[in-house]
Amino acid sequence: MNTATKLPSAEEIALAKLGSQELSAVIQANGEAQRINVVDQLGKFHEVTIPASALNMMIEVLTQLGQGNSVSITPIHAELTTQEGADMLNMSRPTFIKLLDSQEIPFTRTGNRRKVAFADLMQYKQRLEEQRLASLAELSALDQEMDMGY
Repeated sequence: MNTATKLPSAEEIALAKLGSQELSAVIQANGEAQRINVVDQLGKFHEVTIPASALNMMIEVLTQLGQGNSVSITPIHAELTTQEGADMLNMSRPTFIKLLDSQEIPFTRTGNRRKVAFADLMQYKQRLEEQRLASLAELSALDQEMDMGY
């Protein structure tokens, strides 16, 4: 798992924006692998075949860097520590542990350490987002019923 948290420099932001735009313009939208040419330090061309999913991920990484964000890549099958899980949900570690203990998110134990599957954490995050959207829709409907003009 890549855990680099350094923010991109102004030069990296500008390059990432340009790279994202150029890569978006040339990739095929048909979902197939695509061949691209890469030039090494000696000026020699190398043809590389890259899956469309990887190209789309590269565009997303470049887009995020172009917005000045740091990017972290986590494999789907990764197991996270409680601190990593808490960080991903923007909460304190003790609050995250309460979620685990209340069985909101599945976890395993190795000795006295809790580990959380990345996929389980993302499922919880998706459920949370769906609940938030449902609550907002309900509030909006109530506002309309009460003719509050929102």
